Parts: sequence; structure tokens; C-alpha cells
Amino acid sequence: MCERTGASSVIAQRVHGSISSASNSPIGGATLRDSSPARSEGVTLMTTARETGQMNAEKPVSKKRARRAVLAATAGNTLEWYDLTSYGFFAVSISKAFFPSGDPTVSLMLAFGTFGVSYLVRPLGALVLGTYADRTGRKAALLLTIRLMMIGTLLIAVMPTYESIGIAAPVMILVARLLQGFSAGGEFGSATAFLAEQSADRRGFMASWQFASQGLATLMAATFGTVLSLSLSGAQLDSWGWRIPFFVGLLIGPVGYMIRRHVPETTEFVDAAESGDVATTPVRQVLRSQKLPVLLMVGALVMSTAVTYVIVYMPTYAHEVLGLPSSAGFIGAAVSGVALTTITPLIGHLSDRVGRIKVMLIAGTAMILSIYPLFLLLSGSPSLLVMGVVMFILGLLKACYFGALPALMSEAFPTATRGTGLSLSYNIGVMSFGGFAPVIITWMIAATGSHLSPSFYIMVAGVLSIASLLASRRFLALR
Repeated sequence: MCERTGASSVIAQRVHGSISSASNSPIGGATLRDSSPARSEGVTLMTTARETGQMNAEKPVSKKRARRAVLAATAGNTLEWYDLTSYGFFAVSISKAFFPSGDPTVSLMLAFGTFGVSYLVRPLGALVLGTYADRTGRKAALLLTIRLMMIGTLLIAVMPTYESIGIAAPVMILVARLLQGFSAGGEFGSATAFLAEQSADRRGFMASWQFASQGLATLMAATFGTVLSLSLSGAQLDSWGWRIPFFVGLLIGPVGYMIRRHVPETTEFVDAAESGDVATTPVRQVLRSQKLPVLLMVGALVMSTAVTYVIVYMPTYAHEVLGLPSSAGFIGAAVSGVALTTITPLIGHLSDRVGRIKVMLIAGTAMILSIYPLFLLLSGSPSLLVMGVVMFILGLLKACYFGALPALMSEAFPTATRGTGLSLSYNIGVMSFGGFAPVIITWMIAATGSHLSPSFYIMVAGVLSIASLLASRRFLALR
């Protein structure tokens, strides 16, 4: 206990100057109970979840501070997802530039494989950067992750092709993706904790901006894809046009860094530091006594992440599978991005009133029941209009599901280990069901000949998520 108190004193001094005033109300009860091996894990976690949702509720967040927090957290997340989505959208061009092969399907699978391999390092980033966020503060972790993301983006934007430097080209693309994967491993947990801790009584609305920024990133990348595919020839797009979105991404990074640099630390973390409840070994604490919430939050995430990466795959699906122009896939993704950006915060606000799990169960069930008919319609009548309708419905249902998800995940962990718990559960889920989704679906279509393969993938993920939500309500007392 002395070690924890000493470390907390140092952290409290470091973060106290970044916020004008901070309450001294102790919040350590949940943390100490949660880490006690003598207590039943189920009972402990139910108590933790209830107390986490109630603590600091009396501290309303000002509108000015809320806006600054949203901008700071979402700027880096937008950059992360913009780069990720751009890579997926332009996978055909990237495969030709860095993974040449006599078989276009093999080249595409290599490009998507590199996309997926970067997710293997995400749990490592989650452990390292999540621990950093829990020990030094959310703000410090947010500044570090955006620096790392900018380096990876720069490498992809300027990397010479396989034709120019040979095998070094795909190797360096892999290095860039691994660096981005490592930084992304800590981005979600740090940014979500930062948003969720701004206001306990509006946790759903504030945390929902984390995922709304993913919709904005999809919209931005899809807009660039639409403009470039309509204004450039196929040869120009494959030669240099695909690099343009990544250079634009480099402009987002410095703006996000400056915004993050000038926001204060969260009140909830400052309170934890001042009252001695900052964990010195959050990874050990999570792995020892919070395995159940990690497992259940992974399960709750998998449907959301499966749909996300199906959306990323859709421009390739439209062009390579359905025979539509590339612009049709980009326009469809843009429509989905609009739905995700605008509807997600509304669902987060709704979840503050009626509960997270109720909203998510309804949306998840609707997704499972409708995804097969949607892809049946799209594969049977492929056109720009049908693509737009299908992608809007897909974006709408996804927004209704994942608008409440960040708050639900944050409430599954106490303040002392929230950054680590969020990062670990999110990145295990994304690694397992997200990063390799495009290459798995490409293989499924090639192996079975069925254009409906993406719907089967989402249905399986949906069943797992529904079961996890029901278990979270029973064993974690989340609502």
C-alpha cells in the first residue's frame, strides 16, 4: 500500500496543475474491493459496476470543457480510423504497389493480411499504453499515441513501391502498420476513459463521441475515395492517387496534438491520484481480478467491430465481387459514415436515460435479423442506389448498437484500471474479429463462391455479442 500511495502522490502533483479544481472525495472502495483475491469476483464486479456509474455524478461538466474534451479525444481517434479506413478502401491499389503477384486475389489477400497482422500487436500496445494512461494520466497517453500514429502515417505516405526498392517496400509497410497498431492499442482506452470521466451522469453521450469519430473518419476517407476514383484514371490512382489521403491525414495529426496538449486531465483521475487510488500495476490487477469484465466486454464488442471492418471492405466488395464501379463502394461507405457520425451521439444520450444494454440488445437483434436480407438484396440487384440504401441501414443499425458501447465498457472497470481494462478488452476483440475480417471474407467468397459471406460473418459475431450483453447484465450488474 505504501508503494501505491507514494506513486499516487507523485502523479497527483503532476496532474493537479492541469485542472483548476478537483474534489477530494475518495473513490478507492471499488478499486480496493476489486483487487482483493479474498472476495468473490462476481460479487465484487457487480459492486464495482454500480459504484463506477455513481461516482462523481454531482460534478456537472461545463459545455466549454465538454467541447474541448470531445475535440481532444476525437481528433486522434479520427486520424487513427481515417488512416485505417483509407488503407482498407485503397487496398486494391496498395496491393499492386507493394504486393505484386500473378494472381490479383493473392495480392489483395497479402495487402489485407498486412492490414490484419498489425492487429496482432494491438494487445501489446493496450498493455503498455493502457498502463501508461492509468499510471501517468489520460492526457499523457493521448499525446503519446497521436505522435506514434503520425509517424506510421508518414511512412505509408512516402514509401517507395516494390518496383523501386524491392522487398524492402512491403517490409516497411508492415513496420508502419505495426507502429500504427501499437499506438492504436492504447488510443481507444485512453480516449474513451478521458471522455467517460468528464461527466458520470452524461457518460453515454460523452463516450459516444469516441465512436462517432470513427464515422467521421469513414466519411472523410470515403469522400476522398469517391473524388479520386471519379477524377483519376485507374492507372493514376494505382500509381500515386492512393497516397493523397495519407498526406491529408498528416495535416490532422498536428492539429489534434495541439488540442490535446491544452486540455486538462480528467477530474475523476485527479481525484483518484489525490486519494491514493492509482494502481501501480494495473495490468496485474486486471488480469488477476477483472478477467470476467474483460471477457464480457470483448464479447460485447465483436459485432460492432465485425460490422466496422465489413464497411471498410465494402469498396473492394463492390468493385471486385459485384462488378460495380469503385465510386459506388465509396459513396456507399460515405452514406454509412454520415449515419454513424450523426446518430451515434444521439444513441449515447438515449443510453444515459434508458440504459446501455437495453438499447444495444434491440439494435443487435435487428442487425442479426436484417443483415442476410440486406446482402441478398445487394448481391441480387447490385446498383449504386441499392448500395446506398444497404449501407445507410447498416450504418444506422451499427450506430444504434455501438453508440452506448464505449460507456458500457468504461463502466465495467474502476477508475484505477479503466485505461488498461478498456484497452485490453477492445484490442483483443478487434484483433480477433476485426483486423482479419477483410482477408477472411475475401477467402470465404473465393472458397464458397457465395456473395453473402459478409452477412454470415456478422451474424456469428452478433450472436456472441447478444450473449455477452445478457451475461454483463447478470454478472456485472450493468444496465
